[in-house]
Amino acid sequence: MSFMSSLNIPASGMSAQKLRLDVVSDNIANQETTRTESGGPYRRKMVVMQSVQDKKFKKALQSASANGARPGGVKATMILDDQTELNPVYDPEHPDANENGYVLMPNIDMVKETVDSMSASRAYEANVTAFNAMKLMMQKALEIGK
Repeated sequence: MSFMSSLNIPASGMSAQKLRLDVVSDNIANQETTRTESGGPYRRKMVVMQSVQDKKFKKALQSASANGARPGGVKATMILDDQTELNPVYDPEHPDANENGYVLMPNIDMVKETVDSMSASRAYEANVTAFNAMKLMMQKALEIGK
């Protein structure tokens, strides 16, 4: 693996955490959405991530010593709908209320969304720190070569 390609690892983490923050923002923006294109209320979205690396150490070592390994990192594989129950709220005046006066509201919990956004922000910051540390090492290596 080339030294420059090692920057792809924290860059992939930053990209994945940005997507996670975007999904949290969508969830918060739709916490009152009772009608979607699919017909029901909005369902909370979750990002599924997967590591990008060879599963076997021997295989990873062989590919690293060959013509350059694909660096590790993370990628977002899919965005899933949270299948937890929707929240019934009594509001007989609401246009989407059923015959008993209840409206099914999205399964958005602001505490979960706040924790998810804080976690994604901290992970993003950690990847920025790693990226900057690698960049500094590259600069120092170039200075040594002068």
